[in-house]
Amino acid sequence: MLEIFLEGGKLKKLPRMGWLLRGIPKPESVADHAFRVALITLFLADELRKKGININVERALKIAILHDLAEARITDLPLDTQIYVDKKKAEKKAMIDILGAEKVEYFELFRDYEEEESIEGKLVKFADKLETVLQAWEYEKAGFKGLEEFWNALDYLKQSEFYEYFKKLVEEIEGLKTY
Repeated sequence: MLEIFLEGGKLKKLPRMGWLLRGIPKPESVADHAFRVALITLFLADELRKKGININVERALKIAILHDLAEARITDLPLDTQIYVDKKKAEKKAMIDILGAEKVEYFELFRDYEEEESIEGKLVKFADKLETVLQAWEYEKAGFKGLEEFWNALDYLKQSEFYEYFKKLVEEIEGLKTY
């Protein structure tokens, strides 16, 4: 287990590359991002349960915690790089290497996120996109420019099956946009 904990610790030092490449000198780390994705997942999952949706909150939180662990090995690959590298394939290999053969259940949770196989995996993907938009707004509020592309995640949110449950929240976030 110690090796996995040390791998996870690398995420605290690993900057989110998309922000760095857009001129943000000290961007959030992958761990910062993963924490807020987990926080968002917790509250959204609980809200869905209150609305009568059958969702396993513990499973969703596990997926949220694991969703970017592979980046400890392959880094946070910006979209520009992903035309040259098969990110999904690299992440799967990295997760297998990090987790080892005995942690298959955790790999399956990661795969669920990547493939959006369950309601929990889909919710974490929704939370991931929502977090990205919130981070873009926070950087814009701090004076950074040229982050319009990150707002494109709103399109994903609006097309998601969760939009009907969180329409007000998504519209509130979209209202933060300054252009």
